[in-house]
Amino acid sequence: MTKSNLKLAKLPDMKPAKMTVALPPDLMGDLEIYAKIYEQTYGEKQPVNALIPSMIAGFLASDHGFKKAKRELA
Repeated sequence: MTKSNLKLAKLPDMKPAKMTVALPPDLMGDLEIYAKIYEQTYGEKQPVNALIPSMIAGFLASDHGFKKAKRELA
């Protein structure tokens, strides 16, 4: 199988802060599929909850409106 070109890079080692969220079943299903593709791409199994922080960080880094508003708050 060919490796996918995922937007999410291989996860760095990190010690996360704990947070609980409720996800709709369709979103959870998509995240589980993403985790399977991640494993195929990098040869390393990661649980969905380990992928989510990097996904959120990537989303925030690409949100120009957020970055502008964040600068204005500083």
